[in-house]
Amino acid sequence: MAKQVSPGVLALRKVVEDVYREAREAKERGELVGWSSSKFPCELANAFGLHVVYPENQAAGIAANRYGELLCQAAEDLGYDNDICGYARISLAYAAGKRAARKFDPETGEYIIDPSTGKPMKDADGKAVIDEATGKPKKDPKTQTPYMVLDDLNEIMALPDGVEKERRLAAISPIRQMQMPMPDFVLCCNNICNCMTKWYENIARMHNIPLVMIDIPYNNTVEVDDTYVAYIRGQFDKAIKQLEEISGRKFDEKKFEEACANANRTAKAWLKVCDYLQYKPAPYSGFDLFNHMADVVTARGKVEAAEAFEQLAVDLEETIKKGETTTPFPEKYRVMFEGIPCWPKLPALFKPLKEHGVNVTAVVYAPAFGFVYNNMDEMVRAYCKAPNSVCIEQGVDWREGICRDNKVDGVLVHYNRSCKPWSGYMAEMQRRFTNDLGVPCAGFDGDQADPRNFNAAQYETRVQGLVEAMEANQKAKEA
Repeated sequence: MAKQVSPGVLALRKVVEDVYREAREAKERGELVGWSSSKFPCELANAFGLHVVYPENQAAGIAANRYGELLCQAAEDLGYDNDICGYARISLAYAAGKRAARKFDPETGEYIIDPSTGKPMKDADGKAVIDEATGKPKKDPKTQTPYMVLDDLNEIMALPDGVEKERRLAAISPIRQMQMPMPDFVLCCNNICNCMTKWYENIARMHNIPLVMIDIPYNNTVEVDDTYVAYIRGQFDKAIKQLEEISGRKFDEKKFEEACANANRTAKAWLKVCDYLQYKPAPYSGFDLFNHMADVVTARGKVEAAEAFEQLAVDLEETIKKGETTTPFPEKYRVMFEGIPCWPKLPALFKPLKEHGVNVTAVVYAPAFGFVYNNMDEMVRAYCKAPNSVCIEQGVDWREGICRDNKVDGVLVHYNRSCKPWSGYMAEMQRRFTNDLGVPCAGFDGDQADPRNFNAAQYETRVQGLVEAMEANQKAKEA
């Protein structure tokens, strides 16, 4: 029986699909399309009615579809260092025209199937059908996929019109992330990441297009100083003038206010959805929140996103009233997952947690994109509150608050090679969690986009150790 998908989830899927589709259609009509960092003020672009897509979400989707290594390697071949962020490498390779494409056999006229893919065929009783020749389960041909190879869009577009050009264009992976239109301008805000500035500068230079930059200084105190607000508001004014020049339109105050209202409504609904993890047992998993990150980033200023998140909140309320959960195992332990997930290895992340009854009931990455404000100064302060731009005291306070509210038994920390600012102070965070909350912590090495930096055996061992520590804690409390 197919897994039932709630109306809210279906609505959110449509919201993201529509953003990508509308951007592609706009590009075909000759309209401008921009690329934006995830925490650039979307309200500004919405005020001009511009079509904007998000390379971070695109890179996460490419990685989750198992094309991350292919594009990371392509970026390295272009001269970008293996040590920079995996999202950046994927994005820079894509910006340079590199594409994941299905391998084609000109003799048969079909794509060459990768034998390592596909699900086992099952008989009427649900048992795997065994191939007598090999003694192994037969693969269902409907679920098998072609080999993926690297192609170059620039080379393809330089070809004369004809069969070869059409075939190579058709071979490019059809996932929406591999069909994202190229940028006519880029919007960058460095509050989320210190790598962002050079990443977007390179894209702007590569395509000879305008770069709109908003610099958010690192905040060494919990409160945002008035001098910071004045500095950033001045950059908002400059960004508005740049967007007027890029778009050929005047700043629309009414559209801006509408975008702010939508962004606040979306944020409130998103935070409400995040808060349902406080229930015990939780009606869903923190991994579900990770899956909705694309929704809250790509369409936060759109009314459709607000409506979809409000519907998801209604769906979850019904789930709670029925005493049900979407988590496919009984919840024995509750943990906070610290950091960005390893998108190419989601099944490998989830499997040992499921085996031990460990549900992720707290995450920092998701609610960080839900901020509410009432005026322009509050909006500026909200954009200063990104996980990588606040002082350690603010970071500890956020995390420990979520751990207490969401009743965690332990913390699982992802030491993410791609995100050094985030991972750099995690050792101190772990020490604080243990001292302040009395919960065990375990850390594992990985990467948000590059599968070469993840070791499944190490991860499984760390999860096992965390479970044993949580079990010992539980027994001590009972005693």
